[in-house]
Amino acid sequence: MKYMMLIADSKDGMARSTEEEQATYARIGAWWNEHGAAGRIIEGHELQPSSTATTVRIAPDGGTTVTDGPFVEGKEMVGGYGILDVPDLDAALALALASTWPGTAISLEIRPIVERDATS
Repeated sequence: MKYMMLIADSKDGMARSTEEEQATYARIGAWWNEHGAAGRIIEGHELQPSSTATTVRIAPDGGTTVTDGPFVEGKEMVGGYGILDVPDLDAALALALASTWPGTAISLEIRPIVERDATS
C-alpha cells in the first residue's frame, strides 16, 4: 500500500549552525537512501520555503483567486514529502519512527494514498 508522508517543521526550518545542519542532512540522507534502495520510499522531495508558495483558491461559484504565499498561516509548514510503499500503516509508522532528524522538531503526517485506475 502507498502512503504519503508529509514532513512539517517550523516556519524557520532548522535554526542551527551550518555544521549541525550538514550533519542532520547527512543522517536524513542516509536513512532516505537506505529505505529508497529497499523500495520502501519510492519518491520524495524537499520543498522550497513556504515564502515561495503561490496559492490558488477556487470558490463554490467558480471564482478564483491567486495569491503569493502559503495556503495557511501556522507555526509549522510542510517542507517536504515522501511516498512510501509498505504493506500497511504499521509499517509506514515504523518507517517514520525510525527516521532521524536530530536537533529538529518535526511532524510526520502519514496518510494513505487513494489509488484509482484511469477509468475511475
